[in-house]
Amino acid sequence: MDELLEQFLVEGRELVAQAAHDLSALEQDPRDEAAVDSAFRAMHTLKGSFAIFALAPAERLLHAAEDVLHGAREGTTTLNARIVSSLVACLDQVDRWVEAVGRDGALPEDAAGVSARTIALLGEPGRVAPGLPGRGSADPPWLTALREREAAVIAAAASPLVAFHYAPDRECFFRGDDPLAIAEAIPELIALAVLPSGDRWPSSDELEPFTCFSVLEGLSTASEADMRAAFRLQPDQVELIPLLRDAEPRRGNEAAGETSLLRVEAGRVDALGDGLGDLIVAVNALAPLAAEAALLDPLLAARLRTTQADIERATDTLHRALSRVRLVPLEPSLRRLPRLAREIAETLGKQVTFTLAGAAIEVDKQIADGLFEPLLHLVRNAIDHGVEPPQARNAAGKDAVGRVTLEFRREGDAIIATLSDDGAGMDLPRIRRAAVDRALISKEAADALDDAEALRLIFRPGFSTAAEVSEISGRGVGMDAVQAAIARLRGAIEIDSQPGTGTRFRIRLPVQALTTRLLVVEAGGERYGVSLDQVAETVRVDAAALMPVGSGLACVLRERTVPVLDLATLLKTEPARGLYAKLVVTEVGGNPVALRVDSFSERIDTVLRPPRGILASAPGVIGSAVMSDGGVLIVLDLPELAA
Repeated sequence: MDELLEQFLVEGRELVAQAAHDLSALEQDPRDEAAVDSAFRAMHTLKGSFAIFALAPAERLLHAAEDVLHGAREGTTTLNARIVSSLVACLDQVDRWVEAVGRDGALPEDAAGVSARTIALLGEPGRVAPGLPGRGSADPPWLTALREREAAVIAAAASPLVAFHYAPDRECFFRGDDPLAIAEAIPELIALAVLPSGDRWPSSDELEPFTCFSVLEGLSTASEADMRAAFRLQPDQVELIPLLRDAEPRRGNEAAGETSLLRVEAGRVDALGDGLGDLIVAVNALAPLAAEAALLDPLLAARLRTTQADIERATDTLHRALSRVRLVPLEPSLRRLPRLAREIAETLGKQVTFTLAGAAIEVDKQIADGLFEPLLHLVRNAIDHGVEPPQARNAAGKDAVGRVTLEFRREGDAIIATLSDDGAGMDLPRIRRAAVDRALISKEAADALDDAEALRLIFRPGFSTAAEVSEISGRGVGMDAVQAAIARLRGAIEIDSQPGTGTRFRIRLPVQALTTRLLVVEAGGERYGVSLDQVAETVRVDAAALMPVGSGLACVLRERTVPVLDLATLLKTEPARGLYAKLVVTEVGGNPVALRVDSFSERIDTVLRPPRGILASAPGVIGSAVMSDGGVLIVLDLPELAA
């Protein structure tokens, strides 16, 4: 692909994602000046990008959208729901054209007509009503002072900034608040000032040690939503203001001396990851080497351990740095979801509002790239099977417009994605009947399932409730494909549905995928690795506690009967026997399953290599890793083996 075209596609997709985010904000608040500014810049830059390739229909459409946003910036146009909806339609069409240029190298033949029809949707922009505030409202005094005080920091910032003014309650200490600790926990903090709450600091005679007399002001590169989360317990004591750029982004030589974005081919970053994996293997080999040296020369062994510690620290630093390099926002990967949701709803004759929140969160590129398809499938199902037609919603006392929401949030070292709809919920009797009709389960077994287990029948391969094939449903790609895609990302998916209220899917994913923490186990005389993400717990029980149930074994863990499988038997090797049974507990379909192993060994952090060659076709294998002694460790997929 031509280098200039490749750059156009990368930047075009990013700009479409940014504009989509801004227009979503304007749908909620048409007076959001920061969103107007950002959307205008994105449209303006997109227009210039299309102009490079002389794609006139796209230029005209973007110019019309730019004119509307320019009027809003200058205060001569009032944005309303109709205008913002028309701008969204313009952006959707530009998004399709970006993909068309990437696929065909040109716009479709009907681009000129489509451009004219889409421009007509904008109509005559509304004018500012008398009495409405225009642009240029003055900054509050504290922000003016902060701009002067932190001018150098603001000028050097490569990312958008949020300024904060935190005025703790004078009695905050008595409630257990620590303003400095709260400020220290602010994400991506780049400037902080502790100032007197009055005109000056109190003198020693005026000082009251148990009264807070300070305010804290500063800057962060985190999003406004993340900042509000940091101050969630002090919402009435903090003021947050996103800082707008004073000028349009400069290009070429004008930007000399500023922090710039360096685009690196993904394969090169992956190669660095492979190199880091080799380094980690080499570092792990130092510990047994030091133990061996201790038998011959304790002094040499001590020096070797010191060197090992230094190398481990340097490796950890490299690991953290490379993990940050691989972090990307989710938004560019998911930029097409809102448009596709609108198109799916239109195809089905339904009215749906799709909301995407928290997509600015950064995750490993591997996860961002692999998340779009399963999420698209969930969105398609939510609109097709979840949200009712307008007439049915009105009859049920609901708003005719359905709601589908996709929200992301950070939870420790994990990302939680929640997709919810306010539709009819899942029909459990129908799910049971469909599973029986498709011979996925017997009627007796289906009737014996509780509601949570019945819901998970939708993840069985071959399951579908679609009576006929359409553009949206019934094509044999079911929820099992979603679950498999999430599992490949080392994630897990849960489901909850209430009749008449709606359905919610909750997906838990790791933030980073550069290294994997493995538990090494032995089974049948061989070592294997299992991802700790798949391990609920490890236990040792008396072998006599394993009870025969049907044709298998089970034991009671935490007052619950859990089936027990022998890992060596599953791998077709000879199992070891002893007085005690060592169990690795995982989850299959939301239910615990224990796998018996010969022994537990070490826990290691390593780079997981995807299965290749004969391993690629082996069931229950998710990859391999190199041990410190040079041996290759096969990494097992416990849920697949136990299913």
